Order: sequence, then structure tokens, then C-alpha cells
Amino acid sequence: MNYIIMDLEWNQSSTGREEVSKILPFEIIEIGAIKLNSERRMVDEFSELIKPNVYHSMHHVTRKLIHLQMKQLEHGRPFSEVMEQFRTWCGDDYIFCTWGPLDLTELQRNIRYYELEPLADGPIRFLDVQKLFSIAYEDRKSRRTLEYAIDYLAIEKDIPFHRAFSDAYYAAKVLARMDEAVLKNYSYDVFHLPKDKASEIYVTFDTYAKYISRAFADKAAALEDKTVMSTKCYLCDKKLRRKINWFSPNGKHYYSVSYCDKHGYMKAKVRIRKAEDDSAYIVKTEKFITQEELEAIRAKQEKARQQRKGRRLSKSQNRQARNEAVPVDAVSS
Repeated sequence: MNYIIMDLEWNQSSTGREEVSKILPFEIIEIGAIKLNSERRMVDEFSELIKPNVYHSMHHVTRKLIHLQMKQLEHGRPFSEVMEQFRTWCGDDYIFCTWGPLDLTELQRNIRYYELEPLADGPIRFLDVQKLFSIAYEDRKSRRTLEYAIDYLAIEKDIPFHRAFSDAYYAAKVLARMDEAVLKNYSYDVFHLPKDKASEIYVTFDTYAKYISRAFADKAAALEDKTVMSTKCYLCDKKLRRKINWFSPNGKHYYSVSYCDKHGYMKAKVRIRKAEDDSAYIVKTEKFITQEELEAIRAKQEKARQQRKGRRLSKSQNRQARNEAVPVDAVSS
């Protein structure tokens, strides 16, 4: 299997008023990629400019960041041609790798806009090298810039940053340095969600488990689904009794804590996400926690309860104030 380390540059509307900006907020103007073989050695490269078809003036942020002029892009080829060439160049047996989670989504959005064959009909497994850097060298949570990672690893800066090919080149250098075990922490791009219950994503990593649902009509339908809200030990598959019932501090994230006799306290977190067609889907993560972490979640639950109580009291007081403000003769009439 080869590793395709890809980076994209894109342009956007300078006004935001065009109707197309809702369908294609970012138009890809450059694709750069490095191919590593199974031993993570560089074996090929890809670099193409794309002639703009949607946005014909350069957004000031794009121009400042990548130092490209529109006249340079006029020498590029149409997206459809470049994409066909890129697919052929990638080959048949590969995994995409990107710095951060956005490139694959925007690539698929451009593919859809031009009515090309999709990369996949469901979620795409890929390696987020930015996330892997944090897992390998830092705290698993922080997200650093590519240049920070290059400096951290003392990799030579032999070409400029902030062009598609150069950023793919440096991300490949970072990936090549990592221990093989780190590469098990892959990610999923969900531009195309699982089509049905049978194709939903269930995956277990070293320290947590993840579930990605199919699409639901709305948030309420998602939260009523038994699979979404179930709490089973992801290590022994035992159904667990909840110690802290599901609660939400913000209406977007939901938490619970269950207990497994064999593995201890398990925290579950449900995040509600909006799909491309405005339907809802769920990303649920589960991990085992300490007693101290359990108490912190219990405190978060109590804080959420007090906030709800305060909001209900405030609404009640407002209604009472409005009622008291109505004149007596207006009521009698």
C-alpha cells in the first residue's frame, strides 16, 4: 500500500454574494501530492495548477497566504482534467494523508460540483498527519502548524511553505519520521455518510472507541436511536449500567458515565453533527476514565442542571412580570 500525502490550495468568493458560494465555498486552484511506498520512502510527486472556473478574482487572504496571481492560474488546466490525472497517478492501493481534516472534504465537494465520479460512496479512511504528530510527540489534543512540526523534528527547510506541493512535501517528511504504531490512529472523512445501519463505523483504538452513525432526519431522531444512546463496554461487549445518565451542557454534546465490573468507569460522549444535506448524524466516542475524571463529569452535570434551573426561573419571572404589567381594565374588557 502507498501513502498519498495530499495538500490543496483553494480560492473563495471575495463578496460572498454569489449563489454558487453556498454550493462551492472553496474552489480548488492547486493540487500537490507526494507518494510514499509501503516503507514510507518518497517514490513520486504530483503538482498541478487549476484554471479557475467559478471565482475569477483572488480573495485577499488566499493571495497573501500562497502568493499566487490569477494570471498564473490561467495557465492551469480545468479541474476535471487534473482530477482525472490525479486519480490515475494515485493508483489502486493507497491511503490518503493530509495535514488536518479539511482537504478531503473540499476535494469531494469540488468533485460533486463538477459531477465527477465520487472518490467513495461512504466515509473515507485517511491519516490526519497533524493529529498523528500530536499523538506521537505531544498531548494528543493540541494541533500544531506544519512549520512547527518541521522545526520540532529538525527537518531541513529546503523549499518555501504555503503552496500545495511544498506543504505535501513537508507533511510527507513528518509522516516518514513517525513510529509505525502511531499510524493505527486513522481518521474518517464523512462527506459521504454511511448509507445504512449495516455500514456504520465502529472502530477501537488504543485508548478509546469511536462510532459514526448513518444520517437521521434530525437531532431528535438521532437521540431516540438505541444504538446511538446505548452504553456497552467496547472491550468486552457487556451492556453497562449508567452511573451518570445522559446530560448535555450545551445542547450539542451529550455525556454519560457507565461502569464495567472488569474495566471500570467508561465515559461516552455524543456529538451531533450536520451533514451536507442538513440531516443529522452522530459521532460517539467512549473511553475509560479515573475516579477523579468521574467526579469532574458529575460536577459538569450539576452545573448544567443549575443552569437549566436558572433559565426556567428566569422565564417564569419574565412571564409573571408581563402578567403584572397588564392593566386591570384591559383584563376586564
